[in-house]
Amino acid sequence: MVLDRFLVCGLGSLGQHCVLSLKEFGVRVIAIEQIQPQSWEIPNQLNLLERLIIGDCRQNHILEQAKISECRAALIVTSNEQVNIETALAIRQIDPQIRLVVRSAKANLNELLSKQLGNFIAYEPTELPAQAFALAALGTETLGFFNLDGEWLKVIQCEIKNNHPWTYNRLLYELNSRTRRILAHANSADSLPQNFHIWESETNINPGDTLIYIETATQFSLQGFPTTNISSAHTKTFRGFADIPLLYQHLQQQFIHFWQLNLQQQIRRVAIIYGLLLLVLLLTNTLLYEHYYPGIPYSSAFFASVLLLLGGYGDVFGGNLLQVDAQNPLPIWLRFFSLALSLVGTALVGILYGFLTEKLLSRKFQLVKRRPPIPQQDHIVIVGLGRVGQRVATLLHQFKQSLVGVTFNPDFNSTLLSELPLIVGNLSESLVLANISEAKSVVVVTDDEILNLEVALMVQAKNPDSYLVIRTSGQRLSQHLMAAFPNAQVLGMYAVAAQVFAGAAFGENIINLFRFNGQTILVTEYQIEAGDTLNELLLSEVALGYGVVPILHQRKPNSSKLIPSDDILLAVGDRLVVLATIEGLQRIEVGNKHPKLWLVKVESSMSTQANFEGANTISRISGCPLNVARELMNNLPGVLNFPLYKHQGQRLIRSLGKLQVIAALIPISAIN
Repeated sequence: MVLDRFLVCGLGSLGQHCVLSLKEFGVRVIAIEQIQPQSWEIPNQLNLLERLIIGDCRQNHILEQAKISECRAALIVTSNEQVNIETALAIRQIDPQIRLVVRSAKANLNELLSKQLGNFIAYEPTELPAQAFALAALGTETLGFFNLDGEWLKVIQCEIKNNHPWTYNRLLYELNSRTRRILAHANSADSLPQNFHIWESETNINPGDTLIYIETATQFSLQGFPTTNISSAHTKTFRGFADIPLLYQHLQQQFIHFWQLNLQQQIRRVAIIYGLLLLVLLLTNTLLYEHYYPGIPYSSAFFASVLLLLGGYGDVFGGNLLQVDAQNPLPIWLRFFSLALSLVGTALVGILYGFLTEKLLSRKFQLVKRRPPIPQQDHIVIVGLGRVGQRVATLLHQFKQSLVGVTFNPDFNSTLLSELPLIVGNLSESLVLANISEAKSVVVVTDDEILNLEVALMVQAKNPDSYLVIRTSGQRLSQHLMAAFPNAQVLGMYAVAAQVFAGAAFGENIINLFRFNGQTILVTEYQIEAGDTLNELLLSEVALGYGVVPILHQRKPNSSKLIPSDDILLAVGDRLVVLATIEGLQRIEVGNKHPKLWLVKVESSMSTQANFEGANTISRISGCPLNVARELMNNLPGVLNFPLYKHQGQRLIRSLGKLQVIAALIPISAIN
């Protein structure tokens, strides 16, 4: 019996989006909710359900009403983790085989339950989209990155410039190699396609084209991401007198940067300036005393000046510390200068004492851990430091980005994210302190959607050129925000997470995800079993038939291989990792491949050796039996009666051409 019924426990935002994602697979969905919802976040939600049961999903009789024994998987996604775990245990007692996909943030418990219950996987939905937020904030060519079996892969979006090495002299298919695969291409007049493989392999690469491709990066590390730390950006090495103007410019920039330090650094700036002023006054007064009374030693003049700065005017003149006789008194202006020096010194020394006291207390008792200064420009501002914001900040910190965090929660744990410059306060003042007008990106990820909208509007008004990333939960608000902020990245947190939950419900392991042209791409792992829709297919047929991109293949006990050959024939026990949209996963699930619409006509061969090698090549690339290929090559000209995909057929023709075998691609419709 084929099980096409799925159970969703909990119809909050995540649950409703899970129902929507499951329906894209064409399956039947039953839902359990404790209380009848008064309104639905997703329109026509009830019409998507085969049945809605009101009750406690932990109770056996409620699960039996939901026909749990007839369900292929249960997605347990209520907002209460205890309820989710209890429900998973209850379902496993009823059905030992059903797939369990659970919402839970307890990593250790999830691992233990996976071993104990089997066919169990858990995700924390607030963490799943964090990488998508972080990559969107970078505003660079990197769309995604992930690690497979210890090796890195990057997804890159590249706009071809006039001086690019690929310009004019390369065809698209030539970019595919053992370390790279083209995902999408668009010329300057067209927009990027929504699916993979929608590009013509014989197309020239021209300036203005946009390419998206995935490539291996064995030496890639998180430190490879560009840093926008302004101090490092202006660091230069100065050599010789010829660089004096550069040295002057560098010092000028450093002074301006120092003077523009934010309010949290005002005390330090004032202390340094006052310290320099005290030194100048001390030396000036010492020289004046020695000038008017050359007979006194420098030490007496110096200590008299020090005493004045400490407020000892009476001690200097009352006690005649300078040993001034009545016939040669100090000029009246110098006495007034000494009095002013004493007053100024008292004030300045008080400020220095206050600064030193504050520093000693913070060092001694560690009342507040020192954070880095707030950057002045080309930084990323993260507004909202809940679970999502903290995860985004951690990722961006690993990317060596210049950051500042903004939270409106006065009770925020000050020990968290100690390496992150932090601003705690109200909205208007915090954005000003964060230098929002000079930021390169702003990530708005608070739990309050209306607050996110308010922040987004303020950011757009102050810095319309920045990369703006907005977190939402509801589908309707996401649509409205995308219309209001066409240049912003509006990411529905639960919409992204739901696609992972839905994909996992079919037994696949969702390793990672990233955003591609406005949609979520799932990095999905398959273990090939007998009867699978992937079994005994060439990787080229998997890629072109289902609209996915194979990026790793492993045939045990062999080691895994990144960017595998298109000519590998899958077998039971193989491990395959692909990039797929939710549509691609759906096609694989039901075995709905795109039709093969092309045939190859072989015209002639230059030699017997070419006949032999040509037959091997035809069998390897097309997947046809070797005897069929040899019969064709022995009876030229002829048509290979084995339909192919267009990219597959073009690659076959190019490979035959290298063997001096002339062939052409013809549509099936032309034969019929």
